[in-house]
Amino acid sequence: MAAPRCAACGSPKLLRHRALGSLTLAHIDCDAFYATVEKRDNPELIDRPVIVGGGKRGVVSTACYIARTFGVRSAMPMFKALDLCPDAVVIRPDMAKYVRVGREVRQAMLSLTPLVEPLSIDEAFLDLSGTERLHGASAAKTLARFARDLERQIGITVSVGLSCNKFLAKIASDLDKPRGFAVIDQQQACAMLAERPVGFIFGVGPATQERLVQRGFRTIGDLQRADEIDLMRQFGAEGQRLWRLARGIDDRRVEPDRGAKSISNEVTFEHDIRDLPTLERILWSLSDKVSARLKSADLCGSTVTLKLKTADFRQRTRAQTIHAPTQLAARIFAISRELLAKEIDGTAFRLIGTGVSALQPGSATADDVDLLDRRQASAERAIDDLRKKFGDAAVIRGIAYQGPEKPPT
Repeated sequence: MAAPRCAACGSPKLLRHRALGSLTLAHIDCDAFYATVEKRDNPELIDRPVIVGGGKRGVVSTACYIARTFGVRSAMPMFKALDLCPDAVVIRPDMAKYVRVGREVRQAMLSLTPLVEPLSIDEAFLDLSGTERLHGASAAKTLARFARDLERQIGITVSVGLSCNKFLAKIASDLDKPRGFAVIDQQQACAMLAERPVGFIFGVGPATQERLVQRGFRTIGDLQRADEIDLMRQFGAEGQRLWRLARGIDDRRVEPDRGAKSISNEVTFEHDIRDLPTLERILWSLSDKVSARLKSADLCGSTVTLKLKTADFRQRTRAQTIHAPTQLAARIFAISRELLAKEIDGTAFRLIGTGVSALQPGSATADDVDLLDRRQASAERAIDDLRKKFGDAAVIRGIAYQGPEKPPT
């Protein structure tokens, strides 16, 4: 006998919950987003383990759920992932494609409510308060239909967490992946959280977790049994935050205007590189990509950050704040190169990245400080126009033609 299905969304997961009709705050998370998009575009991959990530020395960006059964996880070194799952299909990330699909998903979310707070390209908080009359259904039914329509129309799946606040909604969306729909209300919170480690609370990193464990707080239940004032004496304002979240209390609102804090790009090398000319050419390419993303989003920023990772995985981060915001590839590169030159001391690097932060909207005030800046901006935007008309390869900076790349040393 076939399993009964929901009349509203067609799912075999018939969900019942005492608070289902009253909860309106959701967290929506696309399932293994990059890998799902790749499988959508190549049906031959449907039953194959798929890893989206860099070369053998890179890391896993996303692993499909089949690959995860072998132990493959995001941010895992690629060589380790392939040891665990040697038959995996490895695909280089196509960020332009993922951004396009992410925008489609975002527009679909905005059709439900204007209160959408993006967390990344593939997840967001939604507040559906007051939308019952608009959609002719409760938030729960609206979200179930949304998940169904997204799968049919865009070809990807999502998991939905529904609750009374952001903290619990985020937890709920992770409970039943993939294609999940989970509900947590305030009454359930304490019992559900009690046995989990303190590191389960967002914002509690390894160092904070160690401090908590040293003082006898191993589980969230230990925090629940603590006195609020005592936690505040020991940990200040953080103590009060921990006390509240341990009980599932979270007053944060969904902030639809929450924008990106930075835009960056990085690459992990197949072989370690230590010489400046080779690193410069790679750095120019990264600066160009960051600039393109800033221009596309009509943003500029006043802090440029260089990121390096040495062969022994030690990370170096160097930043410089400039007197006027920029979105130009040439300025981003010039500042990044100056920071890079100071780090060239014979060290071999396995990764380089650059980014811009302290972002603000609008290109009208960017790179308009003096005549030289205005000329440079005008020239670069003319190049951008040519690329839009004839393709990215229409104009390539001279730094890309400095002879064949030296072998890594």
